[in-house]
Amino acid sequence: MRDLADSIESVEQLATVWRAMVLDRDPRADVRDLPGIAVRWADCRLAFWNCLTLTDAGADAGLLKQRLNEAAGIMRSKSRPGFLWVFEDLLDDPARAALGEAAEEAGLSHAFSGTGMAGDLLPIPEPAHPELAFVRVTDDELLTAYADINSRAYGFPPEDGRDGIVGSEWWKSGVFAYLGLRDGVPVTCAATVEADGRLFVVLVATDPAWERRGYGEAVTRKALYEGARATGLTRATLHATAAGAPVYPRIGFRPNSPIGFYALADRSAEDLAPPR
Repeated sequence: MRDLADSIESVEQLATVWRAMVLDRDPRADVRDLPGIAVRWADCRLAFWNCLTLTDAGADAGLLKQRLNEAAGIMRSKSRPGFLWVFEDLLDDPARAALGEAAEEAGLSHAFSGTGMAGDLLPIPEPAHPELAFVRVTDDELLTAYADINSRAYGFPPEDGRDGIVGSEWWKSGVFAYLGLRDGVPVTCAATVEADGRLFVVLVATDPAWERRGYGEAVTRKALYEGARATGLTRATLHATAAGAPVYPRIGFRPNSPIGFYALADRSAEDLAPPR
């Protein structure tokens, strides 16, 4: 039997951080802990803030089918599209084998894949990159730049990214959010936030015009460095898309559970642009 400790930590970190992010976006958001399903749904334009995740540890195929149908029903009740996150290591082996068919029967389609990661890696050396200057996000102009980089990187309209975070006071004070500037122009971004004795890395992105230059790794190191310096924390967690996953082991993260992201199959493809 698999050791589920890291996967349980990963799903608990998602539930903790997304509770804060979603309630920051809208204090009236749908935030509930149901049997086997954590609801973290802002019903806003940023689809990442519209989130459900399955929380049963060791779920069998029958329970998985039940949870998928329950999750799809919740998603259909919402006005904005979002994702169901499935941490695959929390399923037993028959349930993992049945996941694709069970999701299809529930009216869900696989949108993209990711990986949970964690590591006892802090403190790290103060980061530097010869082409970048780092600046902390402390005002709405910088926060808008942060949102726009994410929108370009993930293929969302700029209004979607801005709807998720622009105007937030917490993102300008409680979140360790950093931009990497090339010749004064924001080109990459990353943030960390304290969550249950860990630093959680969130919304890392690089402008597609400036990829493969080490910018994403550099700005992530900056957000980790400053977050650890302020909090004294030594463990960090994150959830990486398939495209971003190769960056984080170089910093010291170790992969744990594969994650499947599912959307309602009857939503049009353009509603939910997959990450780059």
